Amino acid sequence: MTGRTPSQPLKLTAGSLMLRDFEAGDTDGVLAIVGDDRVTHWLSFASRDRDEAQSMLDGILERQLDTPRCEYYLAITESASPEVVIGFVRLGLGGVKAADLGYALRPEWQGRGIARAAVSRMIEFGFGDLGLHRLTANIGPQNTASMRLVESLGFRREGTIRDHVHTNGAWRDSASFSLLEGEWQPAAE
Repeated sequence: MTGRTPSQPLKLTAGSLMLRDFEAGDTDGVLAIVGDDRVTHWLSFASRDRDEAQSMLDGILERQLDTPRCEYYLAITESASPEVVIGFVRLGLGGVKAADLGYALRPEWQGRGIARAAVSRMIEFGFGDLGLHRLTANIGPQNTASMRLVESLGFRREGTIRDHVHTNGAWRDSASFSLLEGEWQPAAE
């Protein structure tokens, strides 16, 4: 485990990126992600307005203080501009030594390798620091970019979860992927 206390915010580096605990002043950054239909089209929930984004952030901040922590919902920023939230990456702990992986980026930051770097660092954190055995990623079947990303990081497709989420007014299947600790290949230093 990390040995971190709630008074010590979590900060992980991934090249020029920082993955950090969310802060109270991150409402605009959260809204830029979860309030954008181009992003939430791929997520398990519909776009949120400012009040809903604030409520989401409040929940994240509250869960950061849980002991033990049940999730690691981290803001993705550039190390040089840690106040500007460009995305998020999340490990939701559940089961025995297992977690669900999720991530999203603001549209203007997509296609630059940021998601790959952030997800790769979160995998390292999950297996290394948290001692997890299994990671799962459930992805909308039309989100080919996200499926390619997790497969490139070693995840294997397990199947389809039918009518898995109700989002944007309709039920949606999810393609389910997993990565086991013994299958993970850490990046070469």
